[in-house]
Amino acid sequence: MRRGLVAFITLTLVGLGLTGCGLFRYEQREPWRAQAEEACMQQKLVQPSAYMSRASKIDGPGACGMDYPFAVAAFASGSVGVSKQATLACPVIATIDAWLEEIVKPAATLYYGVTVVDLRAGSYACRPRNNQRGAKYSEHAFGNAMDVMAFHLADGREISVVKGWRGDPVDQEFLREVFFGACRYFTTVLGPGADAFHYDHFHIDLARHDPRGERRICKPRLNFTPRVEPGVPVAQAPSPDLAPIDYEEDAPVDAGPARQPARPSTYSSGQSTYRAPAAPEVYRGAQAGSGAYAGPRGGRNPTILNGHSLY
Repeated sequence: MRRGLVAFITLTLVGLGLTGCGLFRYEQREPWRAQAEEACMQQKLVQPSAYMSRASKIDGPGACGMDYPFAVAAFASGSVGVSKQATLACPVIATIDAWLEEIVKPAATLYYGVTVVDLRAGSYACRPRNNQRGAKYSEHAFGNAMDVMAFHLADGREISVVKGWRGDPVDQEFLREVFFGACRYFTTVLGPGADAFHYDHFHIDLARHDPRGERRICKPRLNFTPRVEPGVPVAQAPSPDLAPIDYEEDAPVDAGPARQPARPSTYSSGQSTYRAPAAPEVYRGAQAGSGAYAGPRGGRNPTILNGHSLY
């Protein structure tokens, strides 16, 4: 009887092991990820330098990893450092560079009179979304996302998301400026108010929320008028209204005119073509402070992805 029980347990464990291996074997990265990386590399949108070095391929565990990772000590041609070296894939690096050069640095000059010189940020981590067991893989697991906790200015000041989002009026305006601007560049942007997991940082990534990679998610919804327009000198921007923000009347994000970063809109790789994310849909409330939400063009809800929390 005992011998039979041992044999049964052994066979059960072997069966579970084989089943697990089968499931693990089919847990693969989506093909578009490799295509995007290869195309970005072919277009030389990111190149090795004193602050940007190629790293070894990361393959697993599971579907985690990337084909062409970079170890990043600084972005934007070396002008904006990171407090901790970041590991990221080529496409998101190129997009971060554009966001920093065209939005973040001009915004810092506009609001503080000095530029941003460093970020406190997080990058690659093989984990599920929000570190929640059983959730889908985070974009961090593919080097396709970055979390920004704080911006360091040239005069030594730190503008942190957790303190500044509801803090000093100038910090509020600056953080909303760079958050709003990020929605023009990335397919996912999450910050304080998006959910319980993003109260202290901005999450930015290039996830594909639809087959063509055109849908964007930008949360929370804000009633905010940007003052920084890429390509327009900040001196031409109107004077700020630094009145305290009424959080109860925040409306959907209005991402402004459709626009792409200053980089190719398509990356060709062999027979595959990776298209850079399309410009965001425009979300408009009826009137500032009204709380009314007219919804995005086409009637789609931009803030819900298969009922899952992000990221």
